[in-house]
Amino acid sequence: MRNIRLTIEYDGKDFNGWQKQPNKLNIQGTIEKAIEKITGEEIDLMASGRTDRGVHALGQVANFKTNSTLPIEKFPIAINSNMKSSIRIKDAKEVDERFHSRLSCKRKTYRYVINNSKYGSSIYRNLETHIPVKLDIEKMKEAVKYFEGEHDFKAFKASGTSSKSSVRIIYKAEVIEKPDERIWIELTGSGFLYNMVRIISGTLVDVGLGKIEPKEIKNIIESKDRQKAGKTLAPQGLFLVKVEYE
Repeated sequence: MRNIRLTIEYDGKDFNGWQKQPNKLNIQGTIEKAIEKITGEEIDLMASGRTDRGVHALGQVANFKTNSTLPIEKFPIAINSNMKSSIRIKDAKEVDERFHSRLSCKRKTYRYVINNSKYGSSIYRNLETHIPVKLDIEKMKEAVKYFEGEHDFKAFKASGTSSKSSVRIIYKAEVIEKPDERIWIELTGSGFLYNMVRIISGTLVDVGLGKIEPKEIKNIIESKDRQKAGKTLAPQGLFLVKVEYE
């Protein structure tokens, strides 16, 4: 039995998230059907984590077990040829049988993309969130650093979160100003709660709008009160950038 690790890119616009659901177009089920056509086997594709409806990935990781003898370098081509171009397998590797995309994960990086131009973009509207009011990026850069370290992120999780603990470690938190009037919020952490990145991003937007002072972030974290944090930003601006295992 072989254990195959896939690196996957997808545009989440047309999908009802990663997780397999009956009668709803989803990414997991779409890839599983493509693999079944190639191997003749019903497989269980395990991802590093689920992404919500409308969320994108540049480097999602998933693995599955198979008895197929197809050469490893042929898997991306074969799977891609059986799917829409909105999902692409970027890489395939044969890994140790103990490797598990979620349980073996050490850290993940997410990026939230904001278009801060006056009129937004018709071309990229499904790949970013448009905020026409000019944001104070320097204040956002100051505020984002308060998220680094180990904290209880209860104030930044949506209701319905199944995780028993809301304590997470953020290794790196950045607000990056791009030359095309776009702002990237990038967070690398041990793991993330349901909607956590979108809520943190919404809170940083409030900082950029002058509604919250950067130093208040510390108090919001310590309060563990969802009502004190910002709103949950729309899903289309969110990307799972990469998953690390070492």
